[in-house]
This record gives sequence, structure tokens and C-alpha cells, in this order.
Amino acid sequence: MRRTLCGALTVAAAMLMAAAAHPPQWRWHLPTGIAPPPVPPDNPMTIAKVELGRRLFYDADLSIDGTMSCGSCHTQKHGFADDNRTRPGVHGDPGRRNVPGLANIGYATPLTWADPRLTRLETQAMVPIIGEHPIEMGMKGREAEIGRRLGRDACYGQMFRAAFPERGGAIDLSTVSKALAAFQRTMIAFDTPFDRVRRGRADAMTPAAKRGAALFFGRADCASCHGGATLSDHRFHAIEAPARGTDRGLADVTGLAADDGRFRTPSLRTIALTAPYMHDGESPTLPDAIRRHRNVPSVATLSTTDMADLEAFLGALTDRGFIADRRFARPTKACGKTL
Repeated sequence: MRRTLCGALTVAAAMLMAAAAHPPQWRWHLPTGIAPPPVPPDNPMTIAKVELGRRLFYDADLSIDGTMSCGSCHTQKHGFADDNRTRPGVHGDPGRRNVPGLANIGYATPLTWADPRLTRLETQAMVPIIGEHPIEMGMKGREAEIGRRLGRDACYGQMFRAAFPERGGAIDLSTVSKALAAFQRTMIAFDTPFDRVRRGRADAMTPAAKRGAALFFGRADCASCHGGATLSDHRFHAIEAPARGTDRGLADVTGLAADDGRFRTPSLRTIALTAPYMHDGESPTLPDAIRRHRNVPSVATLSTTDMADLEAFLGALTDRGFIADRRFARPTKACGKTL
């Protein structure tokens, strides 16, 4: 009897250790025809990692003075963009570019307005935390402070152990960035009036939006850059010449004069919620943003009615469920306790 009990306890312990070593995987729930975003082999998706990333996304302790989190600039009601032209950092340094929305960010590569080197969310997550051009969250040189701050919270210790058993629950910039990346990959937004029309719901878009769609994919030729499932070709284009002394875009990285004014095509999903527009945030409305494409011949000839129809179509690219989904909102509980 004693041997049987010991054997059972040994098996149970082995099962617990195996479960800890292999935490439950994340299960995608996607519309028909939409594949999951690419996931790097060194950062597999797990439920524990996503939940940890969600909490970290809203934690201002990732900034030097405890005043700024990822969610400070990427707000859900704005499609995880910001309604300011640019956002200053913790020390008051002016923001360099407009904050982009995060809808379907897991499918984007490269990830930023003008840096082709940033192709992984794990790497991009470090830019606002420890970047210096400009300084945003201001943790450069203070990376170890992140582990000390978060490590004081027993719940965080539990969450990191569940998310990173292979690292022994290490709390450092590497695991923080991996958890943030995992959470951001869950930000899926493919349930818009436009998507419903494509799935057979002809009444999901207004007549004006349907006319705008015909323009978008036809005479206006917007889809030549804003194509595919995310409505972006993820390439760099110059739609206007940069003014002297202003942001050179891709040329700041490559040093090539031919890259002056080239910026990555933004996704248009949730675009109606992410004003102001363009890399500099200088276009307060969608018509203003469209007019800045005046050097594109197919756009230059659009009438006032055409512009209104295009705006109606762009409004049909909003996934209302995405901006209301509590799974993306600031968590109110962790480890069974109220935060």
C-alpha cells in the first residue's frame, strides 16, 4: 500500500512538472480564410504568456518614473493608436512620429514607419522602453530596475514562472518583451462591415461605402499599396517630397537620397479611429490624409463626391468588437486578486 501511494505521488509530481514545463498553448479563433500571424520558434504562444503580456502592456513601472505604459500611447478606443499628433516621452522629449494603431500588428513586417530592421515584435517592444531617439519610457541603462520593480510583486513572480518555465520565471527585459509581443499578436481585427460583405452579408455596408470600395479597388487604385488582408503592402513609399530639415523617413536608416520621404504603408484597418493621420500626425481627418496623396495621379482626379465615398468605405474598416473586447483592455484582476 505504501509503495502504491509513493508511486502515485511520484506520477502526480511528474505530471505537474510536465505541465509546468509545457504550459497550455494559445488557441486562435480566426475567421475562415485568415491564418494566424507568424510566431517565432523562440517565443511560442501560451495562455500564460499572453495574460502576462496584457498586464505588462498597461504597467507604467516599465517607464523610468512610473508615468507611462504601452497603453498610455496605444489606447483601445482609438484602435490602439493615439489621438495626439505625436506623444512626448517621460522627460518631455517631443515624439518623433505619429503613434500607429496595433490592429493585426502580428502580421506586419517591418513594424514601424521607417525602420526596415524592426521585423519582430520582441525587438520592437524594446524600442519605447530603452530607445533614445527619441526617449520614450526612459529605461536605457536601467534595465535591471525592471526586474527589481516587478519582482517585488509576488503575483508577477507567479505569472512569469507560468509564462517562462524554461527560464525559471526570470523577470528581465527579454521575458518582458516576449510577453508583450505575445499579447500584441492576439490583437486580431477582421470582423468589419467590409469583411461581412465579403462573407456574403451584402447589407453590411452602406451604398456610399460600397461606392467607395469600388473606387478603392478600381479607379483610385488605392489597393496597389493598401492591399491584402491587412490593407497594406508593408513596403516603403514616398507620396510627397519631404521639406528641408524634416523627417527623412527611410533615408534616416539607409542614408540614401532615393529613400527621402519614404514611409511604410500603414494598415487601414480601424483607420477611422486612429486620427490624426500620416507619419507626422499632420492630417487631422481622412480627407486631409487622402489629399496628401495628390502626387498620385489616380488620387489627384478624385471629386468631392469620390472623397466622401472613399471616407465612407474607410469607415467600414472598423472592427467594433475589437475596440470593445475586454481581453485587450487593462486587466482588473491577476492571480485571483483585484489589481
